[in-house]
Amino acid sequence: MEQITWNQHVVKKKNKDIVLRTITAMAPLSRAEIAQRSGLNKATVSSLVSELIDEELIYESGPGESSGGRRPVMLLFNEQAGYSIGIDIGVNYILGVVTDLVGNIIYEKNKSIKSLSFEDLIVLVKETIQTLINNTPKSKYGVIGIGIGVPGIVDTNGKVLLAPNLKWKNVNLLEIIKKDFDYPIIIENEANAGAYGETRFGAGQESSNSIYISVGIGIGVGIILNGQLYRGFNGYSGESGHMTIMVNGEECTCGSTGCWEAYASEHALLKEARLSKQFSVSTLEELIQLAQTKDLNTIKLFHKIGSFIGIGATNLIKTFNPQQVIIGNRLAKAEPWIRDAIIGTVKKETSPFHQADMQLDFSKLSIYSTALGVSAFVIEEFLIEQAKKLS
Repeated sequence: MEQITWNQHVVKKKNKDIVLRTITAMAPLSRAEIAQRSGLNKATVSSLVSELIDEELIYESGPGESSGGRRPVMLLFNEQAGYSIGIDIGVNYILGVVTDLVGNIIYEKNKSIKSLSFEDLIVLVKETIQTLINNTPKSKYGVIGIGIGVPGIVDTNGKVLLAPNLKWKNVNLLEIIKKDFDYPIIIENEANAGAYGETRFGAGQESSNSIYISVGIGIGVGIILNGQLYRGFNGYSGESGHMTIMVNGEECTCGSTGCWEAYASEHALLKEARLSKQFSVSTLEELIQLAQTKDLNTIKLFHKIGSFIGIGATNLIKTFNPQQVIIGNRLAKAEPWIRDAIIGTVKKETSPFHQADMQLDFSKLSIYSTALGVSAFVIEEFLIEQAKKLS
């Protein structure tokens, strides 16, 4: 008897999750439409809808179109039932956002940084989180959790094993943040988060197989296979910024030589600009301003970096045969001056059958891909937990 009761409990939790996901994905819907789309019977749907209304996760709106008889009451997802916090820790910036439950940015804080010690950076991260909490609107569930994206290898326990551009090694970031903030916390690799952000809200919404290339001070890669984020056997996939593209080449921050990011990253761009006597600028934004004036030296420099981005993209295309490649993070700001070089290199170095039906796009979320991605992970966990709670 207990086994049957337990099974019924499991089935009800699963059905509640189905109803909630159906509404979040397709609302506005009537109860009858939910039953039709989910395959659940009308009585089950009606009972679970009542629970979700009581929990303020969904609400009833005005009547919809009638197919004969009384017009049905429509159901909508309550995107303001709670709010998620997403933090993107970059090498030269910290970006934080507060989002509602469908990824709309309600409040943001973006701060440029330079050469901070580990202790000072952690203080700044915590200050950013607190500012975001202070600016979160009041709601039924309040702050539902905090997601943090880091440019490094992150294990399943929230420890940053290695983040060479931050000079971090074996940093238990989850525990550090938990000391001050009593919320569900998710730590994720920034490129994985960026890939998920673009898949949920950006350029990757129509693709089930995509490669997201995060080009900032370093380079990371997030891989979406069959609609799912691919993390690898131990969760360490996507470290493609450190694949060798030049034997005995430039020294990389990871300690190896000839890595892709040593040639194609924002760091490589700025290093090249510094070494050249033709430039007196020190930031990506300044170089973009020069390119906008049609300065030929700057345009050539961007073209060179774009060609190197294309070389790494080519290797990934040959390996994964993706439906889509998305270029994101800070260097995507230079799209007008790197796009042709990337596409030209990919066309030259890949075969026609790899190019067939494959599109190359730039991020639709601009600098927000990672922050929105970790926020989306938090929302996902929150909805799973809510579906487990039964009346």
